[in-house]
Amino acid sequence: MNRSILFSATISASFGLGFFFNSLVEKRPISTQENPTITDTGLGAFSISLSVKDLAASQEFYETLGFSDFAGDIKANYLIMKNGNALVGLFEGMFEGNMLTFNPGWDENAQEIKEFRDVREIQNHLKSNNIEIINEVDESSSGPASFLIQDPDGNMILVDQHR
Repeated sequence: MNRSILFSATISASFGLGFFFNSLVEKRPISTQENPTITDTGLGAFSISLSVKDLAASQEFYETLGFSDFAGDIKANYLIMKNGNALVGLFEGMFEGNMLTFNPGWDENAQEIKEFRDVREIQNHLKSNNIEIINEVDESSSGPASFLIQDPDGNMILVDQHR
């Protein structure tokens, strides 16, 4: 019983942190040469990425909660589950701990959005506000890239651009 309460509290805190983080960055608008009308950091689709011990058991659990397979492959040790706009990534043996994930350039259906903030611009914005980047994106590159940051409580946040 304590494990289920802890799990529920962790999920609730993660989603709350995601909304809190999103509201913080929206208060600090940045501009872009390509489209100066974009005023937020364009973090894109939000999901929580969970490190799981048994992918099949986790899949069954989340299906019971009303989630269905959206992407991924159980043979590749990961699934993305979806319920409405809520996304939960289940990853077996791929990383330690859980993390918040944002996908610039995608909506919650993994569809490309027309206007979005490139991951390199988001990284520069965060760096200019003294947020430490754990694995920086090469600013001279383009296209898919990702970086990690950590919130003040040690929660990992992945900003992962797929296009």
